[in-house]
Amino acid sequence: MKLCLIYNYAQHYRAGIFKLISEVYDCDFYFGDSMADVQKLDYSLLQGDVKETHTYRLFGGWYWQFGIVPLLNKSYTDYILLGETRSLSTWLFSILARLFYRRKRVFFWTHGWYGKESRIESFVKKLYFKLPNGGVFLYGNYARELMIKKGFRKDKLFTIHNSLDYEKQIHVRDTLRFSDIYNTHFHNFGYNLIFIGRLTAVKKLDMIIKSLKICREGGFDINCTIVGEGTESLKLRDLVERMGLDDRVWFYGPCYDEEKIGELIFNADVCVSPGNVGLTAMHSLVFGTPVITHNKYSLQMPEFEAIIEGKTGSFFTYDDIDSLACTIQKWLIEKGEDRDIIRQNCFNEIDKNWTPKFQIDVFSKILNNKAQC
Repeated sequence: MKLCLIYNYAQHYRAGIFKLISEVYDCDFYFGDSMADVQKLDYSLLQGDVKETHTYRLFGGWYWQFGIVPLLNKSYTDYILLGETRSLSTWLFSILARLFYRRKRVFFWTHGWYGKESRIESFVKKLYFKLPNGGVFLYGNYARELMIKKGFRKDKLFTIHNSLDYEKQIHVRDTLRFSDIYNTHFHNFGYNLIFIGRLTAVKKLDMIIKSLKICREGGFDINCTIVGEGTESLKLRDLVERMGLDDRVWFYGPCYDEEKIGELIFNADVCVSPGNVGLTAMHSLVFGTPVITHNKYSLQMPEFEAIIEGKTGSFFTYDDIDSLACTIQKWLIEKGEDRDIIRQNCFNEIDKNWTPKFQIDVFSKILNNKAQC
């Protein structure tokens, strides 16, 4: 087997699974060169050839990844492509593979269905996700179930979940102990909320600040630490100042040091992600801290599936600040005494379902089955 992986960008947080693919398979990587402010993976971590291709941005979010289509003429037996519907080069690649390269297997690796698609989007996706003859690797069971209801063959849909750099994180996790990092910074012994991720509008981080204000007015001694940077940073700082919460909100800034991140998350009481939760859930749970996010699954990222109500986190009513504040308070009151049990629940969920090992096992089961076409 000669594998070819085609991706829009080499995100640093995908180091774990990309490294494992390069170790298990004879694989070449083709990465696009455009991904806003996301840190790029160090290519030297990967075995096999790694090439960077130019991504040409078009109108309406459509794009073309140069140098991809000619790869059909190379000696690869299997191709895994990021299954983004706005990639015109992937459309052409998959159509040509269907018509003229039937012995080669093509797979998509994608979010799949969200449940919020319009009629036009549903029509386009029905065409698009039937193009790969090998099948579709999906981040979650929620998307898989939606696609099955839409008429897709269940034997062509494979849940692969997601992961971060698990090996590095486990090494850090094994060294973590309780520290007074928050007591020292805030000069109090209150509860501690945390958010880690990109500070963008879709994350609705203003809801954290507003709910923090409600909790404080309700008598809760509570702080919040925000780890990351992004376009909403100045707006959030201004909101904190206007609400008089300067001494209760710590803008930690961007951090890529897993030891520092691990300490911050491990010692927090709960992670709050009011918008779509995404990889924030992975980062929080692997270091033992439960996650609170909204309950409108069609607007969520696949990682919400790792949040098990009452065990690894909780859900509040979408876009409802009062519900968020109530959920935070309820969690801290009801689960505060079970912190060690909750921490272990979080560890177990990640260790079982959200690791590069889980993902490579799914890849191996499917790729090693030559009867997939």
